[in-house]
Amino acid sequence: MTDLHVRKMHFAFEDYDVPFLWNEQNPAFSSMANAVSFLAIGFEKMIVKMILQTKPLISDPEVAAEADAFMRQEGQHSAAHRQHVKGLIRAYPGLQETLDKVIAEFDHLTARTSLDYRLAYTADLEATFTPVFKLMLDNHATLFKPGDDRVASLFIWHFVEEVEHRSSALIIFDSVVGSDLYRMRVAPSIFRHVLKVIRIACEDFNRHVPLEDRRIDALAMFATHRRAQTWRRRLPFLRARDFGPMTRAFDHLPLAEQLIALAGIVRSQLPKHNPAHENLPALADIWFERFDEGYDVTHWYTARTARV
Repeated sequence: MTDLHVRKMHFAFEDYDVPFLWNEQNPAFSSMANAVSFLAIGFEKMIVKMILQTKPLISDPEVAAEADAFMRQEGQHSAAHRQHVKGLIRAYPGLQETLDKVIAEFDHLTARTSLDYRLAYTADLEATFTPVFKLMLDNHATLFKPGDDRVASLFIWHFVEEVEHRSSALIIFDSVVGSDLYRMRVAPSIFRHVLKVIRIACEDFNRHVPLEDRRIDALAMFATHRRAQTWRRRLPFLRARDFGPMTRAFDHLPLAEQLIALAGIVRSQLPKHNPAHENLPALADIWFERFDEGYDVTHWYTARTARV
């Protein structure tokens, strides 16, 4: 039977304003995490539909139980990120258009691609999460702790549960499709789509969120945009609109840790990859232990007994 647990969370985003710049010490990470919230809603909606389509094809009861728990966890993630995004839309109504566009991208993917492709999409993307989220959670003291505790707690919860179900998408893919060659072949188009969706969100952040509220060019995470802006500024006959400083979320993190995460991303796409063997963030075990003890994980840094 599956070891996954479905935890329903409420982060009180309606209690007071949700800041776009939720970690003032790192505007680039604030913007990047906000983009992830938008992506999560569309991606996890796709996952729920995909699993419902996949269930009749699963003959192994253990895989069926894993798929059901995986789907229900992802459904909870989507609901919580909707709370976050709803708060951002209250402050910046134009972002409703952004949410609609992101959801439409995944709705189109559901309508226009095969079930095998969407299973590979989920398996490939989910496989990258453990090394990426380990980098973030290992550096939570600078990436999460200085920020709005509701937003920080949302992402910490989401990321530790992604670590918890790190093998689920590959288990389901292998049960139904079972072709590493196919998964590798479609990977480039999958990651192009992911970057396309993130870019849609970041472009709209520049459009709908005033610079004084975001403090950076939200597209600075894209190397192509940084290069283009550099050339526009150097050549007077090219009109360059200045969207703000082009800082990046992880510039302050040790290069060695970033390279380890990058190596993990590459490894996650190789044949016979087994996420169960990945190195895990220490914060995940602490989170699960505290949750079981009844600690208020929705206020990870500000609950009365906070020790992190």
